[in-house]
Amino acid sequence: MTELVLRTDAGGIATLTLNRPEALNALSPDLFVELRGHVESIAGDVDNVGCVVLRGAGRSFCAGNDLKAIQAGQEAPSPTYQADTINMLENLPQPVIAEIRGHCYTGGLELALACDLLVASTTATFSDTHGKWGMTPRWGMSQRLPRRIGPLKAKEMSFTARAYSGAEAAAMGLANYCVGDDELETMVRALAADIVATSWHSLRGNKMLYNRGQDFTFHEGLAFEMAESPGRGPDIQERLQAFVKN
Repeated sequence: MTELVLRTDAGGIATLTLNRPEALNALSPDLFVELRGHVESIAGDVDNVGCVVLRGAGRSFCAGNDLKAIQAGQEAPSPTYQADTINMLENLPQPVIAEIRGHCYTGGLELALACDLLVASTTATFSDTHGKWGMTPRWGMSQRLPRRIGPLKAKEMSFTARAYSGAEAAAMGLANYCVGDDELETMVRALAADIVATSWHSLRGNKMLYNRGQDFTFHEGLAFEMAESPGRGPDIQERLQAFVKN
C-alpha cells in the first residue's frame, strides 16, 4: 500500500512529503491520519529532530481538501481531526518550513500557515477557494491568515478566491522567499541546515515564546517572556568555548 505521507531524516532535519502527486496531494482523511502519526512521532523526538520540512511530491504542494473524498462520504476519525492535526503541526517544538511549488490552495494553504517559515518557488500559486465551493474555513484560516499577512489582504484573498503567485506571496509577507523552481529544494535545505546549526534549546524556546506570546498584549507579553523564557541551555558552555577557539 502506498504511503500517503513519506518521512526521511538526515542531519537533524525531518522531511515530510505529501505523497499523492496524481491528485496534486489533495488532503484526504487517510492522508491526515498518516500526517498526524508523523507529527506525533516528531514531537517526541526532540533529541534527534531539530527542524521539519513539509513539502509535496510532484508538481504541487497541495491543491486543498479532497472534494472527491467528501463527495464519496469519507470521514476523518473525529469532526475536528483535521483542525486538531494542523494545530499539532503548528505546536511542534521544532521549527517547520513549508516548501511550496505549484498549488497551495485552501486546505493546503491552511496547512502551510501552520508552518513557521515558508519558501515558495516561482511556480507556486496561493489561493483561498472556500468561496468557490460555498464553504467557510474550519481549520484555522480565519485566525492564521490575517495574523500572517494582515486583515486587509486576508479578506481580499478570501473574498475574491484569486490566485497569487510566489512573488506576490513573498511581497505580502505570506512567504519568506520566492526562488526559481530549480532552486527551491537547495534554498530550503540551506535554510534548514542554518536552523539546525544553532542551539536546539534556543530553537524550541524561541518558537514557544513567539507562538504563545501572540496571545498577549505587548506589556503582558513582556511579562510572559520574563517569566517563561527557558533561559540558558545545556549547550551554552560548549558553544562559548567553540566561539573563543575561533
